[in-house]
Amino acid sequence: MPCTVIVGGFWGDEGKGKIVSYLALKDKVDVCVRTGSVNAAHTVWVEGKRYALHMVPSAFVCEKCRLLIGAGANIHVAKFLEEVELTNVKNRIGVDYQASIIEEKHSEQDRTSAHLKGLGTTGWGVGPAIEERVRRTAKLAKDVAELKPYLTDVAAEANKAIDAGKKVLLEGTQGVMLSLFYGTYPYVTGRDTSAAAICSEAGVGPTKVDEVLIVFKSFMTRVGAGPLPGELPKEEAIKRGWFEVAAGTGRERRSAPFNFEIAKRAVMLNGATQIALTKLDVVYPQCKGARKYDELTSEAKEFIKEIERQLGIPVVLIGTGQEVHDIVDRRT
Repeated sequence: MPCTVIVGGFWGDEGKGKIVSYLALKDKVDVCVRTGSVNAAHTVWVEGKRYALHMVPSAFVCEKCRLLIGAGANIHVAKFLEEVELTNVKNRIGVDYQASIIEEKHSEQDRTSAHLKGLGTTGWGVGPAIEERVRRTAKLAKDVAELKPYLTDVAAEANKAIDAGKKVLLEGTQGVMLSLFYGTYPYVTGRDTSAAAICSEAGVGPTKVDEVLIVFKSFMTRVGAGPLPGELPKEEAIKRGWFEVAAGTGRERRSAPFNFEIAKRAVMLNGATQIALTKLDVVYPQCKGARKYDELTSEAKEFIKEIERQLGIPVVLIGTGQEVHDIVDRRT
């Protein structure tokens, strides 16, 4: 810090919402900028209550944190307003004037376009909305009456906070293996999802970034179509406790063991400096709820050491349960 980028290392679903919410509370973050769009939900558990957020930044749990949605994002107005009420952040959230809008026509195109069939899109309309923005015909946040109370210059706010030495998080969505440029094309999302793109969408230059924290789950999952090396049959995933359903779409997630080669590439593509490893307790159940490194099993510690050895950067946060504070924090 003061500026940390949070990026997904696999195909999304890594637990970025948990990591962002923990950092927001633990470090008392001043500003959090959400990038991406409505097609990815970040799950936050606080005091037994579950939030699956498509628009509002996961740092909402820190009551003094300024919440922002960057110019590169796509806004689903109804979902945004719904989540603002749900999280009670009306007085501290802002939307960039130039964020583009997802309309119902985009969702319809997403669901019915022949060239998208079989790719496993969420149907929210993100791809068609981005397509319209590239054609320079998109509606922007400044054109929507309901968003006028929230309009701001996100890049200016974020940079001013960084320059003042405040703590800023840039919250990416999905994972780098779904990147339009670097993912398993054509089974990808409609935007780049790397750390560089997160900075671009938020309006923060690369020299302003102190840390790139890449989030890996202790096993891999993905929804929709496309390759997943080492994929397990559904029955085996259930047996291991790795079977999941996506928070935002309700779709079943396909599962596979942690892949070091994919993780190495993700670290390279993002220029990652630190690792957050989530759901260690799913692979090593004896670690559930641990909040100190010494409480982890020897097998779990060996797994962590192997990740650090092969990827060449430290594992600084280790998720051991669904609650926001179920984390082993190894930062000094």
